[in-house]
Amino acid sequence: MAKIAVIDYDMGNLHSACKGLKSAGAETEITRDPGVIAAADGIVLPGVGAFDPAVQALRACGLEGPIRGAIASGKPFLGICLGLHLLFEGSEEGQEPGLGIIPGRVRRFASEPGLTIPHMGWNQLEFAQREHWAWGGLGDAPYVYFVHSYFVDPVDRGVRAAMVSHGSQQVTAAIATENITAVQFHPEKSSQAGLRLLANFVKQVGC
Repeated sequence: MAKIAVIDYDMGNLHSACKGLKSAGAETEITRDPGVIAAADGIVLPGVGAFDPAVQALRACGLEGPIRGAIASGKPFLGICLGLHLLFEGSEEGQEPGLGIIPGRVRRFASEPGLTIPHMGWNQLEFAQREHWAWGGLGDAPYVYFVHSYFVDPVDRGVRAAMVSHGSQQVTAAIATENITAVQFHPEKSSQAGLRLLANFVKQVGC
């Protein structure tokens, strides 16, 4: 059974994510223990809230090093929502430096007539890496659930795994590079498509 560490830094929707992972057959542990993170087969970094408090909480909990170590070790890593943002160098939402694992910044949606910010509710993914393991069984242009006012803007456009359109703006909805996969939407709120993505992650961890 795959053992997945779900990182706890007081900013995540931890139990919902764990429920989806467990339903796919994983053994999960909510933790901030570096030893547990190092021993896990896979890592999930969830998150809701604002960028600066999240970065501060990660560092106060001593989690920056263990996260970097887990990613450097090559084990599968899944970031969810704010857990995606934290991988970047910084955010227009705050002043703190991010982890800087993915070059680029987090940006706010530009205002335009009739555009609602935050981008909240169901929207369709537009795949940029169609053959990536995360999308197996999701079909074409699946609907998933978003709640965000900021989006990631990677320097390397090749890491974009999926896009989403909100108003006239098309932004990154997911990234994938090497052992890192991270999504802007909430799989745990995205019905069957989200559960399938979590199941795909569990399968990847068990490979």
